[in-house]
Amino acid sequence: MASTTLYSQRDPMLKKRDDFEDILEERRNSSDLKYAVRCYAPVLYKGLTPCKANMLKSMVLQSDHLRYVINQVSQESGEAPDIIHEEASVILEEMAHRLKISTVRFFAFTLTKAFKTLFQHICVNEEGIHRLQQAIQEHPVVLLPSHRSYMDFLLMSYILYTYDLALPVIAAGMDFMGMKFIGEMLRMSGAFFIRRSFGGDKLYWAVFSEYVKTMLRNGFAPIEFFLEGTRSRTCKSLTPKIGLLNIVMEPFFKGEVFDVHLVPISISYERILEESLYARELLGVPKPKESTSGLLKARRILSENYGSIHVYFGQPVSIRSLAQDKVNRCKYNLVPRHIPRKPTKETQSFVTDTAYRIVRLQEDSMVLKPWVLMASILLQNLEGLELSLLTEQTLWLRGLAQSCGAFLDWPDHTPSAKVVSSSLALHRGLVCVSGGRVSLVLGEPQGLVTPEEALFNRAVSVLSCASYRNQILHVFIRPAILAVAIHNAASSKKDEVFNCFSFLCKMFSDEFILCPGDTVQDFEEACYLLVKSGSVQTLQQNIVVTDRGQSTLSFLNGLLESFLQGYQLFSTLVLGNLNMFSDKCPVEGTI
Repeated sequence: MASTTLYSQRDPMLKKRDDFEDILEERRNSSDLKYAVRCYAPVLYKGLTPCKANMLKSMVLQSDHLRYVINQVSQESGEAPDIIHEEASVILEEMAHRLKISTVRFFAFTLTKAFKTLFQHICVNEEGIHRLQQAIQEHPVVLLPSHRSYMDFLLMSYILYTYDLALPVIAAGMDFMGMKFIGEMLRMSGAFFIRRSFGGDKLYWAVFSEYVKTMLRNGFAPIEFFLEGTRSRTCKSLTPKIGLLNIVMEPFFKGEVFDVHLVPISISYERILEESLYARELLGVPKPKESTSGLLKARRILSENYGSIHVYFGQPVSIRSLAQDKVNRCKYNLVPRHIPRKPTKETQSFVTDTAYRIVRLQEDSMVLKPWVLMASILLQNLEGLELSLLTEQTLWLRGLAQSCGAFLDWPDHTPSAKVVSSSLALHRGLVCVSGGRVSLVLGEPQGLVTPEEALFNRAVSVLSCASYRNQILHVFIRPAILAVAIHNAASSKKDEVFNCFSFLCKMFSDEFILCPGDTVQDFEEACYLLVKSGSVQTLQQNIVVTDRGQSTLSFLNGLLESFLQGYQLFSTLVLGNLNMFSDKCPVEGTI
């Protein structure tokens, strides 16, 4: 397997990251059929033998927790416990996975064919694989990948199969059940299906949570779900949803397992399969319903080149270590384990904090390609740039990104002009080069479409480009917020700038991954990074922008400009509507 080395520059000294191996190289030079039917014997948790699906269902239905909830629901509804038990059995039948090795082998064969056509490389950090292999044998493991594409969960299972690791049991939305044939195949490759929302359905929640906890307690397979809850249409991290994380932590809180390991996984796409689809959804076009016919129509993507994928398996995070001195588990001994109870405020705070920190770990290990830098520059120059100037600014931004800790994949020993031109060629659907000038493709020429269609096409192009710019926001978000604060603060005094920074962090708390309670730490980090880059100086409790830093702060302000404009527009509309409503309100102070 060919290996590549990527670097991060959090300190002045170059810091080496894990090496990557291209798992497609071996696939291109050997039989796909032999790969699919090879001996597959993964090592499981504490040497357990694989559990059959029917045995797992029986354990769930006979559990003390589910019986307790069934009796509760029976008393509340007046229906007999046997009827409620049958309902629980139907829910579990609809939900549960039925892993079959024959289906896994079929996917291994077909995905190999598809991946070799779609992607140039699929690069995996093998040190992370070795860490995961060790963790699976010692503790129950929860896999937490980032979520940018439908391809994510297929890719995860494909990689684990390649490295002879236990296949995960994957939480999937009920939408996939509507796909004839494909839905059942996904179930037989490890997916279990859950509703998007449970409402107040106590029985459904009990079946679901007991199913997950039974798998976790017994270590039958790694459990996989997406902390963000859904695919990010904007390609920046979404604020984490903590429902499932609460469930997988509960067996540890109750002392049913010694520890649980959370594994953050970062999946980085050079080119996203759904790029134009996401842009249209953001503009209000309804999301296409998942269907087998839709999948077959999507075969045309096989003629496209989607570049490379990097998958980074992070260091397993021990819940036991994280919870030390933060969660008092003695409280869980005061009532029997099978009786459900709401998490305490202390526990909820711990779970939320853990979720944010896992997403930050995902962000820190995202691999950024040159096009991400170029997209960031082009969005601040919508009229276009000379190719030579774009190359120059991309190199400048590369240096700034590295100084802020970016995880960049920039080809070694390749002329910068060639790196830029190859990136432009890969994303030729979004950019065009004409007469030595680079600009975004803004749809059909005027006259061939209506003004409304032209505006829509322009918006699709800009939003598609923004989805790549958004991939680098986690690197610059703290310095960028500080740049905006410096620009808008009443004075250059550090306290004034901090107050503005704190306000912006609160405003953007649902927009970016800003850990609750970390505002002071984030401010100090932002100051350190801008001082290190030579953009600002701290003199006698003042933050002063240097001559060299003017261009840097201008760029950082530009990164957040569209977000600030969006918030400003929303505030104007809301306040306008409130004023209209208050004018019509007959009683003063009733708003």
